[in-house]
Amino acid sequence: MSNGPIVLPSLPYAENALEPVISANTIRFHFGKHHAGYVNKLNGFISGTDMADMDLEMIVKKAAADGNDKVFNNAAQIWNHTFYWNSMTPNGGGEPSAKMAEMLDASFGSYASFKEQFSAAAGGQFGSGWAWLINRGGTLEIATTDNAETPLVGDATPLLTLDVWEHAYYLDYQNRRPDYIGAVIDKLLNWNFAEENLG
Repeated sequence: MSNGPIVLPSLPYAENALEPVISANTIRFHFGKHHAGYVNKLNGFISGTDMADMDLEMIVKKAAADGNDKVFNNAAQIWNHTFYWNSMTPNGGGEPSAKMAEMLDASFGSYASFKEQFSAAAGGQFGSGWAWLINRGGTLEIATTDNAETPLVGDATPLLTLDVWEHAYYLDYQNRRPDYIGAVIDKLLNWNFAEENLG
């Protein structure tokens, strides 16, 4: 619940739907505490300002342009997390169907090469941040961002993301980030969502 214009979106599945890859316990903390916390803080920051009448994407972009770090960090984390929840689906993962498969082949050489590069990027992100599959002018690329940074404010279209902040995996995997990354790629990535984001 929130006391402002920005509302915590519903999860696209039940809390336990991603088990055993991501436990309901992790979802309760990650979604119910971290994600909800960003919503509550953002509403406090934008109350009584012109941003209170903007949608979330506009708030992220305006805060980035204005250098308003407090608003940007919370707004971008709300957007990033919502995108992350949708980047996963029960019984997902593995190789995508035709259109995405063709684009992965064209951009990375093969699905196996994409998986290797995406895993390396996510595993190599120092500290807190995100790994992204993005579309830049019809070519797919892998990118990482620190903390709350997001390709939403850049010149590329995000297709999928993986949260590599410790709170995304520590309850289930402790310090074994590569195990979390591999399990999400193999069993949860939502390729239908990625394809929808191609436009």
